[in-house]
Amino acid sequence: MEISDSDRELIAVMRQFFAAKAELENLKEQLEAARQAAGEAIAVFYDPRQNAKHAADLQRSHRLKGEMASLMQRAEAWGRSALAADRSYTSETEAEPEEWQSFERRADAFFGA
Repeated sequence: MEISDSDRELIAVMRQFFAAKAELENLKEQLEAARQAAGEAIAVFYDPRQNAKHAADLQRSHRLKGEMASLMQRAEAWGRSALAADRSYTSETEAEPEEWQSFERRADAFFGA
């Protein structure tokens, strides 16, 4: 099975996404442990203006969240283009079996497509 350049790009994007997610989860655990050790209120501790000691980590967590959102948008765009290509291919070939059409309708309803 050959992997297209587009598929390779998606794989790279998803690797970046999961690396950022793992880093964010680790950072969140560290920050929460520090907050609990300091006995500070959530609103005070997680405000970088009030918590200079951890401001860089708090800002890093916000950047990671933004990076993850951006990467997911790229993956969604890839998915939309792949779906459009699949639909085009399906319309050019014979119709899919009824059980698959039913499954797709249920999946579309479930995932909000």
